[in-house]
Amino acid sequence: MYNRVVITGYGAITPLGANIEDTWQQLIAGSSGIGYITLFDATNFGVKIAAEAKDFEPLDYLDPNTARYSDRFSQFAAAASLQAIEKARLTIDDSNRYNIGILIGSGIGGLGTLSHQIEILNTRGSTRVSPYTAPMMITDSASSRVSMLTGIRGPNLSLVSACSTGTDALGIAYKMIKYGDCKAMVTGGADATITPIGVACFQQAGALSRNADPQKASRPFDALRDGFIIGEGSGIMVLESLDYALSRGAPILAEIAGYGATSDAFHVTQPLEDGEAAAKAIEIALADIDCADVDYINAHGTSTPLNDVAETRAIKKVFGARAHEIPVSSIKSMVGHMLGAAGAVEAIVCCKVLAEGIIPPTINLEHPDPECDLDYVPNVARTGDVNITISNSFGFGGHNSVLAISKRSEC
Repeated sequence: MYNRVVITGYGAITPLGANIEDTWQQLIAGSSGIGYITLFDATNFGVKIAAEAKDFEPLDYLDPNTARYSDRFSQFAAAASLQAIEKARLTIDDSNRYNIGILIGSGIGGLGTLSHQIEILNTRGSTRVSPYTAPMMITDSASSRVSMLTGIRGPNLSLVSACSTGTDALGIAYKMIKYGDCKAMVTGGADATITPIGVACFQQAGALSRNADPQKASRPFDALRDGFIIGEGSGIMVLESLDYALSRGAPILAEIAGYGATSDAFHVTQPLEDGEAAAKAIEIALADIDCADVDYINAHGTSTPLNDVAETRAIKKVFGARAHEIPVSSIKSMVGHMLGAAGAVEAIVCCKVLAEGIIPPTINLEHPDPECDLDYVPNVARTGDVNITISNSFGFGGHNSVLAISKRSEC
C-alpha cells in the first residue's frame, strides 16, 4: 500500500515578492518583475535586463554571520524553506527529525561565490581566496544550510537537472514519501544566476531576449518572442504522507497526484521539435488520472522560439482536440526564467490556482503565432473551477519533467 502525498506548506522568494502571497497578487494582476539589471554593471552587455528578487533581505531569515557565508541561492532556499515550514506548522524535534528529509536542487548553484573568488584569485592571488568558497558554491549548500537551520537529520540531498530541477526535486521527494522512505520532505529549488558570467554565457548561447523594453521582453507563445529572461529566487514545499499530515493536524493545501520524467536523448539545448518525449512525461504524470479531468496547465513557456512550439505540440499529442479547451499559461512572462527554482515556484502557483480558482495570465501575448494556437490565457487573469493541474518543466540536456497536482480527494 503506497502513501498518498500531500502539500502542507510552501514558501517562495521571487522577482514579484519576498513571499508567495505578494507574488500571487502580482501574478494575477499581470504585473512584470523584469527590469534593468542592478546586481552588477551591465553597461557593456548585449543583454541588460533580468528578473531580480529586489525585495529579498537575507537578514530577515539569517544571522549576519550565516548570511555572509551563504551564497545568494542558499539564502533564497533558506528563506523559502523557513516560510514553508512555518506555513505547514511543522515542529521539528527529537520525535521526528530523522523521519524528515531535505531535497533542494539548483540548476547552477553558487555561481556568484565562484565568480567573486575567481576575481580575487586573478587580482590578489591564491592565498586571498576564501576557505569558505567550496562549501558556499557547491549545489548541496542550500539543503545543508536548511538542515543546520532546522535540525532536520533525515536524508539531505540535492540534484541538478537544469531547468527541470525544481520539478524533479518535488517529484523525487514525492516518491520518497510515497514509498515510505520519509514521513515528510522539505523540497524545491533555488538559483541566483544574475551575475556577469551567468548573463554572459546565456547571452552568448543566444538564449536570452534582446528586447530593450523589460516589461515586454518575456512573451511566451507570442510570434515576436526572441528568448527568455533570467530570473532568480526559490520555491520550497513541505510534502508529507497523508497519514502523517492528518496525525498532526497539518493544513492540507493540495495533493501530488503524479510525476513523470523523460529525456529527449537529442540535443544539449534544443528540444525535440515534435514534443514526443515531453508528451511521454505528461502521460506518465497522468498515469492515474483521466486526461479529461485536467483543468489547467502551467506551461514551461520560456519565450524561446523552439521551446514554446515543442511544448504546444506535446500538449496536443497528449490531449488531442481537447488541448484547445484547457487553459495554459506561463508565469515566466512575469517572473522570467528562475532556472532551477522555476518548476518549484510554478508548482506552488498551481496550488494557488486550485485554492483560489484564479488562473494567472500569460502577459505580452499580443501577436498570435500560428504554431502556438492553444488557450494561453492572454494578458488578463481568469476565474475558473480547477481541480487538477499539471506543471511542465523542460531543461537543457533534454530533461522533461511534469507534476500533476490536485485538490485533496476524499477517496
